[in-house]
Amino acid sequence: MTVQANKSVAFHTLGCKLNFSESSTLSRMMEAEGFSKKAFDEVADIYVINTCSVTDNADKECRQLVRRIQRRAPESIVVITGCYAQLKPQEIAAIEGVDLVLGAAEKFQLPKHLKEISKGDSTRISSCDIDAVSGFTASWSQHDRTRTFLKVQDGCDYTCSFCTIPLARGKSRSDTIDNVIQNATALARDGVKEIVLTGVNLGDFGKGAEGNKKHAENFYDLIQALDQVAGIARYRISSIEPNLLTDDIIQFVAASRSFMPHFHIPLQSGSNKILGLMKRRYQRELYSEKVATIKALMPHCCIGVDVIVGFPGETDEDFQDTYRFLHELDISYLHVFTYSERANTAALELQDIVPVNLRHERNKILRNLSYMKMQYFSQQHSGKLRPVLFEDHEKNGLMEGYSDNYIRVSTAYDQKLANEIVDWTL
Repeated sequence: MTVQANKSVAFHTLGCKLNFSESSTLSRMMEAEGFSKKAFDEVADIYVINTCSVTDNADKECRQLVRRIQRRAPESIVVITGCYAQLKPQEIAAIEGVDLVLGAAEKFQLPKHLKEISKGDSTRISSCDIDAVSGFTASWSQHDRTRTFLKVQDGCDYTCSFCTIPLARGKSRSDTIDNVIQNATALARDGVKEIVLTGVNLGDFGKGAEGNKKHAENFYDLIQALDQVAGIARYRISSIEPNLLTDDIIQFVAASRSFMPHFHIPLQSGSNKILGLMKRRYQRELYSEKVATIKALMPHCCIGVDVIVGFPGETDEDFQDTYRFLHELDISYLHVFTYSERANTAALELQDIVPVNLRHERNKILRNLSYMKMQYFSQQHSGKLRPVLFEDHEKNGLMEGYSDNYIRVSTAYDQKLANEIVDWTL
């Protein structure tokens, strides 16, 4: 089958909000080229799997999805893109049924590549050295969720010892503030109420599309400009490194018209020893200071935390150190990741490997702590009136929404509430 522009295409996304925004943009790009969109569980002419490198079972997930496609539609074209495709293109190309592998620089050339391949050809790999990736492509999710994920930054110049993302996405680079404002304004015209700003290292916003080192613009400038866009009622900052979360940013959010009282701040460990081994750019004392500053200005603010358990060298004492630190910290929830070995990372050279079963035990302990933290945070606001944006999605007769400070609310489905911000008693 030679791919023509009147064919159908289905997408499946693994991983983060950034991937979700890029898949949505690729989907719109394909529709503009004349392709029709199908759900992933339907029969389509082309299937595109946008992969992730953070989860340790990227290979397994990819193979399972390809096998499912092979059973459902053996004549369909299968395309693999995303971080895993950039890191291990040969490994993916060896999966039976895969026709095209697109690396970081080529994913947004998907329509062009599809017109050049036929089913039955040898698997084509289109990738390059990640150091050569310098362009920036703005991406956003649209018509997929009530909230829109808008990519404003990509890549990372940090060298955390556990992370492959710089290898998968390249150097830090950003959109311009003018372009971001244009995109936000267009989304407002389309009825979007909430934008979630996404990137690999959002706080590093300001480096140009060529990854230059001059910061003519920065993240503080960006959020000030966005706050003036008419029609967007809410912004959220998806994630920001603690060393880049300045007091100016915190103070601005506290006084902002439209930035929500909600921060997600990666910690990774509550042990300074482990933070050093991870090559993080701060110690836990700085993290405590940031949380204290936020809570002093916004006692109602929701704070989420990323943490990794089972990193090499993490003793029982180190883990208890992390647990106590998080338990005492005025935070709202945790995203807990179990450390898994990654090729070409500095962490592979570290000694004192933590047994996998112990890593999972520690994960469970912190997930239980996260549950208790969120329960406590929600109870603190029980009975209080807060603005809630409801999503247009019905499940078992119910609909959900999120308060400004990210407390989830559930109520009987009512179409009139969909994509509306309503003062709601929590």
